Amino acid sequence: MTLTQPAESAPSAEPPKATRRPGLPAALKLRAPRNPMAAYLLRRLRQSVITLFLVSVVVFAGIRALPGDPALALAGEERSPEALAAIRAEYGLDDNIVIQYGRFIAHALTGDLGTSSRTGLPVSDAIAEALPVTLELAALSLLFAVVLGIGAGVVAAVRRGRPEEWLANAVALLGLSVPSFWLGIVLVLAFAIAFPVFAASGYVPFGTDPLDNLRRMVLPAVVLGSGLAAVVMRQTRAAMLDSLSADYIRTARAKGLSRREVIGGHALRNSLVTVVTVLGLQLGHLISGAVVTEQIFVLPGFGKLTIDAVFTRDYATLQGVVLCTSAAYILINLLVDVAYSVIDPRIRLGGAAR
Repeated sequence: MTLTQPAESAPSAEPPKATRRPGLPAALKLRAPRNPMAAYLLRRLRQSVITLFLVSVVVFAGIRALPGDPALALAGEERSPEALAAIRAEYGLDDNIVIQYGRFIAHALTGDLGTSSRTGLPVSDAIAEALPVTLELAALSLLFAVVLGIGAGVVAAVRRGRPEEWLANAVALLGLSVPSFWLGIVLVLAFAIAFPVFAASGYVPFGTDPLDNLRRMVLPAVVLGSGLAAVVMRQTRAAMLDSLSADYIRTARAKGLSRREVIGGHALRNSLVTVVTVLGLQLGHLISGAVVTEQIFVLPGFGKLTIDAVFTRDYATLQGVVLCTSAAYILINLLVDVAYSVIDPRIRLGGAAR
């Protein structure tokens, strides 16, 4: 007698239905912008806000960690305990540092950077008066550095091994090694005293007298932009030498393009990405270097405002100046990143195609 095993049941024809996890409605899901440029700018804007917040914390805490009491500087000869206590209460210096910072941020978000303890005027008004001077100085210095640096760098690369390259390298080395204050003194003695072509000090708004404004701003712009011009020249020369030895340059020459088209339309255009990167990194030094230059030429810009605030322990003015400078530096770096895609369309922003 043979034992027969029971037949196995046939598998079900219908597969088990997958269970769907509950999620957010489609209307509530956040969608990234379709434009990669917009997505990149939005992400960088968030990073810039966080960076500016961290800068404000460091600046606020760092200024108050400096030795000395601002109440003593404000009291003058009347330094009785009652007078010092009244000054601290008036400016909120007797509050906890967290309370002081919270009050500062709340007012700063409305555009109120506080009141100067030195002049009694709003800090925003003082910054509005000094900002055009520093912006004009920085713009003229940048223009001088870009024109001279890129021009000399291109000449040094094209005329490699010839006297033009040696002269450009010597001038660049001189611009990097000479201190700005010494260069300023020499230029004043030469072009403002011995040969009075330019003015030695003072400031006249461009809208009041454009010619007199340029007479007073040329020398400070040369002093401030000389170091940057040397850096731009060296970077332009190195980038141009790399571009001129690339395969696409040989291809362009083989196609019969003129020397000007090869250098200006291909080699220089691809080299500008490196130059823009250097400019973005050096603009912070350009803004900080304006402090020394404005002191030499007696310009009423951010430099004078910062020095006066430091010596008088003017917390509000110093905080406002540093925050505005940091915001300008962050904005400049954002513009530099955007400029990459304009100069070289091959660059993808945010890892996505444009």
